[in-house]
Amino acid sequence: MKRIENAASRQVTFSKRRNGLLKKAFELSVLCDVEVGLIVFSPRGKLYEFSSSSLSLSLSLSLSLCASS
Repeated sequence: MKRIENAASRQVTFSKRRNGLLKKAFELSVLCDVEVGLIVFSPRGKLYEFSSSSLSLSLSLSLSLCASS
């Protein structure tokens, strides 16, 4: 696998893959009844996120679980 050199093609691929990834994250949360958090930054630094519940709640839960391990 290698980087797409053409900037326009790279942007189109990013958009399509980002949308597919967000859809898969949603499907995983529904089908498996799990909390999913996804954070993606575009090449230009724009933030895209998905959370099946409150992202801050999920992060707090994750941090508390890590701390108790």
